[in-house]
Amino acid sequence: MSCMKSPPPPSVLTGIKRGIRHRCPNCGEGRLYSKYLKVDLDCEVCGHHLAAYPADDGPAYFTILIIGHLFVAPLLLFPFIWKMSPTLVVPLTVLPLLGLTLLLLPRVKGAVIGALWANGLRKAEDIT
Repeated sequence: MSCMKSPPPPSVLTGIKRGIRHRCPNCGEGRLYSKYLKVDLDCEVCGHHLAAYPADDGPAYFTILIIGHLFVAPLLLFPFIWKMSPTLVVPLTVLPLLGLTLLLLPRVKGAVIGALWANGLRKAEDIT
């Protein structure tokens, strides 16, 4: 009598790593996005339905949380923020923070999609 083993459940860490790299959480090979934040409908490698994961506003909130806690809060401790002219401080701080936010957002969205994939959470209309 042969014993069929079921495949191990997907790892959340694996899904997050693949998402951060902008790869399909299912196979790790296909691309996750067709544009900056536009998720492909299906993976071109394994055919997995990528648009089924409801990332919604989560990535934006997590990105704000990360930028706010790791960069903005410590930035307020530097004396130049309080002593220099606002006409210099605003562009010297806001522009790098904007660039960092735009760099981080697709990675956070990929991580959220990877975590949703690992936990099997899909949009209600895609569950059959």
